[in-house]
Amino acid sequence: MTSRKRTRRSLRHLSDDLHKQDHQACPNTVGRLLRDQDITPKANRKEESGPSHPDRDRQFVQINQKREAFAAAGLPAVSVDGKKKELVGNFKNPGVAWCRKAQRVNTYDFIQNAQCRATPYGVYDVNRNRGMVSVGTSADTGAFAADALRHWWRHEGRQAYPNADKLLILADGGGSNGHRPRLFKASLQHFADDSGLALTVCHYPTSASKWNPIEHRLFSQISINWAGKPLQTLDMMLSCIRGTVTRTGLRVRAWLNEKVYPKKVKVSNAEMASLNLERLAICPKWSYIIRPKASGP
Repeated sequence: MTSRKRTRRSLRHLSDDLHKQDHQACPNTVGRLLRDQDITPKANRKEESGPSHPDRDRQFVQINQKREAFAAAGLPAVSVDGKKKELVGNFKNPGVAWCRKAQRVNTYDFIQNAQCRATPYGVYDVNRNRGMVSVGTSADTGAFAADALRHWWRHEGRQAYPNADKLLILADGGGSNGHRPRLFKASLQHFADDSGLALTVCHYPTSASKWNPIEHRLFSQISINWAGKPLQTLDMMLSCIRGTVTRTGLRVRAWLNEKVYPKKVKVSNAEMASLNLERLAICPKWSYIIRPKASGP
């Protein structure tokens, strides 16, 4: 407890302070005088990303080089990430929608009143401008992320890239698909073994997730498409995702993943040592290749 206090200075407070100093100025006059000096109400702006990592630029250069090399060779490159979890039920969804009458929704967003809590996880094909979203009803884990990639490859990627033996994966530095979680790497090893693909994984540096293509090319468009529409059911949510299109040719597919993914799954040191993982020379913490394990005799 200290004697120092900070008080919000409103126009009325400033007017009262001026009155104590024998200056007669109503709140409206105070506001006009402040605006004449270019002093107006302003909100905080999120522009400071914190201290920059020394390898930030090197990783961005490497990501751009990998994207160009895979595109030139006709190989697939995907951007992956999990979207914000959504309560499925009669809850308010931010934004507005054209209609004759506003839809009545619940006053409070209590999770006990929801059908479930859905977790959309997207796989965005950078070269083809195509998206596939896995809507899960369980935990957002590394296994969930790898299953979304596996589903994309089986139902779309394999047909689009029949001769591909490599896949470039662009992911954030944190979350279920971050560069630290062991489960994500172990799950990618299973995916590599099943598909026969060599997976080149490049994570974006800390505080640089907004540069991940899926954020502004897929997720932002989905949010615009369902703005102002309550996600009352899972079918409603899936239909909003599938209906997301843009003039640049974006098309999106969506599927419901009802598999249960346990939390806090431990990956032992022995299992990590058994992975066929090779770290790249540049930014090895954020960049590595997971190749399929050699089959036995």
